[in-house]
Amino acid sequence: MRAEEQRRELRAALAPGTAVGVSEAMIHDLVHAFYSRVSSYDVIGPVFERAVADWDAHLAKLCDFWSSVLLMSGRFKGTPMATHALLPDIPPGHFARWLELFQDTARSRCPSPAAALFIAKSEIIGQSLQLGIARTRGNPTLGRIPL
Repeated sequence: MRAEEQRRELRAALAPGTAVGVSEAMIHDLVHAFYSRVSSYDVIGPVFERAVADWDAHLAKLCDFWSSVLLMSGRFKGTPMATHALLPDIPPGHFARWLELFQDTARSRCPSPAAALFIAKSEIIGQSLQLGIARTRGNPTLGRIPL
């Protein structure tokens, strides 16, 4: 049992969210608040409404994703790049809107250090997704998020 305990301690030490107070409850609150706003947002809401069949499952998966990114929980099992690349109606401007809305939600729902971490990670993830989608679609020069 000591080896498992050491692995948990190492994950906690390596998890960037731990140092700034990110918790599972904070992740849940942010994800649910953000996607509640997304669904009514005129630019990106319709894309999500067409793509997401089961909102409960989607929100659970996104909580797992952010838990894995910030708390090193390892719960997320998925392929975000492949999933997003299959959606034909995601132009570059949508990523900028997604980031803007996500950042605003993070600032309003999280303490400053945690919000800053969520924002920094979201920018990296958004850039990576946009570059990957552009490359998949045969146009790697379009993969820059206008910040």
